[in-house]
Amino acid sequence: MAADEDPVLIAADAGANGVLRARGAWTVAHAAMLATVPGDRAYDRVLQVDASGITHLDTYGATVLARLLRSGRGDVSAASITGTRPHFEPLLEAVLRAAPAAEPLVHERSLREYISDWRTSAERAVERAFGEAFDLLVLLGRVMLALWQSLTHPRSFRFTATVHQLDRVAWQAVPIIGLITFLIGAIIAQQGFFHFRKFGADQYVVDMVGLLVVREIGVLLVAIMVAGRSGSSFTAEIGSMKMREEIDALRTMGLDPTAVLIVPRIVTLIVALPILTLLGSLAALIGGGFAAWTYGDMSPSIYIGRLQEALSMTHFRVGIIKAPFMALGIGLIACAEGLKVAGSAQSLGLKTTASVVKSIFLVIVLDGLFAMYFAAIGM
Repeated sequence: MAADEDPVLIAADAGANGVLRARGAWTVAHAAMLATVPGDRAYDRVLQVDASGITHLDTYGATVLARLLRSGRGDVSAASITGTRPHFEPLLEAVLRAAPAAEPLVHERSLREYISDWRTSAERAVERAFGEAFDLLVLLGRVMLALWQSLTHPRSFRFTATVHQLDRVAWQAVPIIGLITFLIGAIIAQQGFFHFRKFGADQYVVDMVGLLVVREIGVLLVAIMVAGRSGSSFTAEIGSMKMREEIDALRTMGLDPTAVLIVPRIVTLIVALPILTLLGSLAALIGGGFAAWTYGDMSPSIYIGRLQEALSMTHFRVGIIKAPFMALGIGLIACAEGLKVAGSAQSLGLKTTASVVKSIFLVIVLDGLFAMYFAAIGM
């Protein structure tokens, strides 16, 4: 056989058993032809390659052989190259050891398989949701026990930590919450005047702004901002302490991490969120009045008088009652996600993001549930 004979690959008589015969010079000089091996024919079950007819072999040709051996759909672990000339064996062995593992076969999936995978994913998602809800209930029970311990033994309550958290969560948040709610109130009023003016119903803009802000938008917007600002901060702080094993150190000293770290933060949120809701709603109403004065040509006295007619103490109670429950949900989720942080910065970032997303989702769900409840009882 000539040394420069073109490389070919032939199916043996027992081709059904996955036996192929390689012939010719399998070198880089014949790269163009080797690139077409095995050509248009598909060898689905390659179990053995007879290399006794290979006259010349280099690293490129050995790599093509290894790729061919690993491309079959049979048992790759049982596939082999036989009949190799002795001086080719070290090269083939080295290439086979360095060759990457066979890629999984991509096959066309049926509709039933897609439905089965979707059902499995849905079941896992529901299972995770119930697991997280159970964890929140467990944490809520621990918080209730710690609060009862603080009521029966007032000196055990972390008053200084609570005041510190109240300063951070409430007092330092007033400027940004006031600014955002002022702008939102002004935008709602401006859009109301722009559209209601077409129907000659300018006066009803004040009713819309008042009811939306006091009943829904005020508490919802403030709760979302608190979840993003304070909830993420709680998760990051507790998660960092978890990473530095400070929580384990508290347990070693005989202190309850729930009473030391979680209770002051949740109590702070329950106290601060109604106050921030009141201030945010007031800022939004002021923003609506500013838009009514500058854009709607409505004097402040008319705006205030219309607000007094449109709003009642019932509307105010509807908004304020939601605030402590939303605060409790935000605090529980933020602290629970912080306790789940593992020992890496990536875990801390993921849990902080999850804390904000879950808190906002819970806030919106609670707002919807309260809206349905108050509508059912006529409030």
